[in-house]
Amino acid sequence: MCVFLPGFDSQLLQERKSFTTHLRDFYSLLSTGTTLSASVLVVSSTTASANRALSWRKLYLSRAKLKATSRTSALLSGFAMVAMVEVQLEPGHDYPPGLLIAFSACTTILVAVHLFALMISTCILPNLEAVSNVHNLNSVNESPHERMHRYIELAWAFSTVIGTLLFLTEVMLLCWVKFLPLTKEAQNGTISSGEAAAIASTCIMVPFGLVFIVFAVHFYRTLVSHKTDRQIRELDQVIKLQEQLDNRSENDNLKAAVHFP
Repeated sequence: MCVFLPGFDSQLLQERKSFTTHLRDFYSLLSTGTTLSASVLVVSSTTASANRALSWRKLYLSRAKLKATSRTSALLSGFAMVAMVEVQLEPGHDYPPGLLIAFSACTTILVAVHLFALMISTCILPNLEAVSNVHNLNSVNESPHERMHRYIELAWAFSTVIGTLLFLTEVMLLCWVKFLPLTKEAQNGTISSGEAAAIASTCIMVPFGLVFIVFAVHFYRTLVSHKTDRQIRELDQVIKLQEQLDNRSENDNLKAAVHFP
């Protein structure tokens, strides 16, 4: 025999309603935590993909620099050696000692600088080629391009900046060594054809050298400003994403707090 008490039934209904409310709040908290964890996973995966893409871009840039360095250094050092070997000095002409010393020192430094840059590119480039030919996104972590970044930039600077300036100086000195012996044919009070040719080459090479230095400085400043602007844009995107995550977590916390009795 069952006996139903009105007070007991109303109390049981209230307990059921309270239990249902707490259960709904618990599920809302679980969904909030799942949403936050999913957002964190999405952000972490996006950050990892961006870092991997940046590392691949640095790898390709380092490889391109080393290839250009090896080609330029081999070409210019070969020209300098040919100029040193093929130049014919006149035995009967009294060359200025400073001219011969400058020509010899410039040629030696030019070949040494380019061979040093060529050695760096020859040692590092095969490792980068081995990694870049592997069709795996995670293989970029095995490349030494980030650790060898300073050596790559040093070889690039030696080959393109210092080596090119030395090569321009080499051409100017070679013109003086080659055309200066023609001063024997000069008449009294006039400049010989050899001196005129050497002076003409100097007048051409000096402005070109100044233009080259100005262009190198301008190119470096432009490249640095471009990298700075790109880093600022990436930082702004990260800040905006962080603000969106913070606002979303605050809204979810407020929604969860409203459901509590």
